[in-house]
Amino acid sequence: MKSYLKNLVELNDTIQSKRFAYFIQFLIIVSFITFSIETLPDLKPQTRVVLNAIEAFCVIIFTFEYLARIYVADRKLKFIFSFFGIIDFLAILPFYLAFGIDLRSLRLLRMFRLFRLFKLVRYNKAIRHFANAMKLAKEQIILFMIITIMLIYFAAVGIYYFENEAQPEHFSSIFSSLWWSIVTLTTVGYGDVYPVTVGGRIFTFFMLLIGLGIVAIPTGIISSSLTKAVEPTEDKK
Repeated sequence: MKSYLKNLVELNDTIQSKRFAYFIQFLIIVSFITFSIETLPDLKPQTRVVLNAIEAFCVIIFTFEYLARIYVADRKLKFIFSFFGIIDFLAILPFYLAFGIDLRSLRLLRMFRLFRLFKLVRYNKAIRHFANAMKLAKEQIILFMIITIMLIYFAAVGIYYFENEAQPEHFSSIFSSLWWSIVTLTTVGYGDVYPVTVGGRIFTFFMLLIGLGIVAIPTGIISSSLTKAVEPTEDKK
């Protein structure tokens, strides 16, 4: 039995394993569709009953998968506290917490159902390549994030001194200037807060140029890491 379950729930080339993987992926998609439908206003009680039944069926299968993976794992604690082990647990947690607890008063717990989306990473080869690429580029991404945070703070300080007197309602402090800094460096530019002084506009011009670079840098890092992540797989072929 243990050998059969191991071949079933763990990725391999057997037909049963592939069918089970497709079945789990199908249920993940179905659970997200029902989750979205539940947010529609004025749903009929009969519809909610059907949605609840689908949710219960999905959770039962996900629970079986989670317990089976623990059962067949060579190092059970390592799996339980691994990335996928935690994701599998959080994916079913809201359903069981609902017993005796009104989730309407704990709406944040319902958000845990979104963790089911991460379960797809286990079954999709392209997503696994992306996850491996993120691991390879971890140090570069951390460095990029630190530099980005420093630039955001620098931009907030700069625009504060240029625009504080002209627009005290928008740039009353460095903290209130952070919103402008974020939308400017990310080149989003909502237009709700913008400089009116000459110095502020010149400063904004240079911040926009830096922002274009900020947007482009992670693209290069991730694309390079993706190439490295895919190469070992192609070499095996």
